Amino acid sequence: MSKDPIELLMQHRSVRQFTPDPVDPDLLSTLLECGLRASNTGNMQLYSVITTTQEPLRSDLCKLHFGQCASAPLWLTICVDVARYHHYCRVNQCDEPYGNLLWFISALVDASLCAQNICVAAESKGLGFCYLGTVNYNTRQIADLLQCPKGVVPVIAIAMGHPAGQPRLSERLGQDAVVHSETYHVPTDSELIESHKVRDNDPFNKRMVEENGTRNYCEIFTTKRYPHDLNVSVSRDLLQFLKDSGLWDF
Repeated sequence: MSKDPIELLMQHRSVRQFTPDPVDPDLLSTLLECGLRASNTGNMQLYSVITTTQEPLRSDLCKLHFGQCASAPLWLTICVDVARYHHYCRVNQCDEPYGNLLWFISALVDASLCAQNICVAAESKGLGFCYLGTVNYNTRQIADLLQCPKGVVPVIAIAMGHPAGQPRLSERLGQDAVVHSETYHVPTDSELIESHKVRDNDPFNKRMVEENGTRNYCEIFTTKRYPHDLNVSVSRDLLQFLKDSGLWDF
């Protein structure tokens, strides 16, 4: 049964454990159609969606996401895709002007809107999913595995299926931290601390601080999850792949 969209969004949970049941092909087709109806720049739809369900490809893809969500029966890899539009330009004897940063960013936004439409529709039908940021760590390897041509860059990865149980409802920063009225308000130190209490005082996060031996929750991110040297290394590899894909032409 479909759920009220506001209730659905307010109760979103990231699902990482799934039952073995496959996603019905007809339902998947409907979810993908919802994604294609998302708003996009100039109605050019500079993205492609690659669905992966079959072995051994599914397991090989999972390995490139460091083994996360291994039980997911369905993987969606959403790519920035200027290759298709450039092909369209060639067929129509037009220039091919979209291999640059402007259109990478535009296509990235469009791909994100497509992905979120798919995911909201999926949750309304009782499916669960998890966005995987690891697509940015092994972009070249994922592109090679999925046989992406030049001009096609994986940017969003989603593991999806029927949830095996209900995970915890993660905390979120409130409007006092994120929403600005009319113009941007730079918070004072005390305002910042107050707005982040929901995160710092969360029992799960406090346990993570203790288990990692860090001074606070922020330090888990800066020293364990996303440290500077790793950020620089991944950024360097990603930038080189964008150049090789013709999407960093300036």
